[in-house]
Amino acid sequence: MILIAVVLMLLTAVYSMTLASLAWEDLALGLGLSAILLFTFRGVLLPSPLPPAGQTLRAVAAFPAFAFIAFTEIVKGSWQVATIVVGIRPLANPGIVEIPIMERTPTAVGLSGLILTLSPGSFLVDVKWDERVMLIHVIDATDPEAIRAGYVRFYERYQRALVP
Repeated sequence: MILIAVVLMLLTAVYSMTLASLAWEDLALGLGLSAILLFTFRGVLLPSPLPPAGQTLRAVAAFPAFAFIAFTEIVKGSWQVATIVVGIRPLANPGIVEIPIMERTPTAVGLSGLILTLSPGSFLVDVKWDERVMLIHVIDATDPEAIRAGYVRFYERYQRALVP
């Protein structure tokens, strides 16, 4: 039930931001439209079966830290690419690094790939499900063990609480 309330609030917030209005009439209409959308597309918007309320609350609480760290990784990647493009640093050793999937669900692998690809200087090339690894191309693959450890640490500390 908490997940449904959170999804309703988020959909209503998106509607409100689109209108740039917090008038009660607009919020009420947004809530009604959100409820209709949620009922119509509940199979797509909500996981089946629904997770326990505690897990949902933990995911909501973990999201700000996840978003902040993802943003800092995007800034670091942008800086790294900018220094190479401008000529401050040479393009020394680009390459592909295997990142273990571990016990991630397919949804968590998708989220990991999205976050990896948002950060300039790295992108998801392929997922080898039979070998349980993601192939990531990075702009500086000088130390693949450190890159691997960084992605594993990111998953363990920030993403696992959000999407296991």
